[in-house]
Amino acid sequence: MLWQKFTARFHPMYLIWIVVLWCLMMGEFNWPNLVGGLLIGLLVIFALPLPAMPTRGVNVSWLRLLAFIGIWLKDLAFASVKVSWLALRPAAPPKTAILKVPMRVSNEFVLYFATCAYNLQPGGSVSDIDIANRIWTIHVLDADDEDDIEREIQNVLDLERRMIKIFEGV
Repeated sequence: MLWQKFTARFHPMYLIWIVVLWCLMMGEFNWPNLVGGLLIGLLVIFALPLPAMPTRGVNVSWLRLLAFIGIWLKDLAFASVKVSWLALRPAAPPKTAILKVPMRVSNEFVLYFATCAYNLQPGGSVSDIDIANRIWTIHVLDADDEDDIEREIQNVLDLERRMIKIFEGV
């Protein structure tokens, strides 16, 4: 029983990563830092175990994921320029909005990735997630008129559609 808990929590790559980070934080690779990193790594792995990831039912379509990354990077560049212009333009700050948007993703893992992808884009952020009802509450930076709000809702729906195609195979 104890051995099963040990093997379930112990991942050698995590330990190696923690030791490397510890040595980088200490500024040099030497025996005391390696041993210290090893002890810290074991303490972190066994005293603070990560919860199991809800990955059941997730099948990644790698080609769609690569296409999504390309589209996301293009959108990142455009959103960065847009937010920069909103900050630097000689006009009043734009109106903002708080919106509730339902999400159709069925897996919490996929919802997490969608939330990360949305939050990393300038111009909007997910401020609350109602997991039980699958509803995002988002803050939108540029919501001067109804068209801007509809465009942002459509962006969320497009993101959701891509996430479903990538991870849920629909």
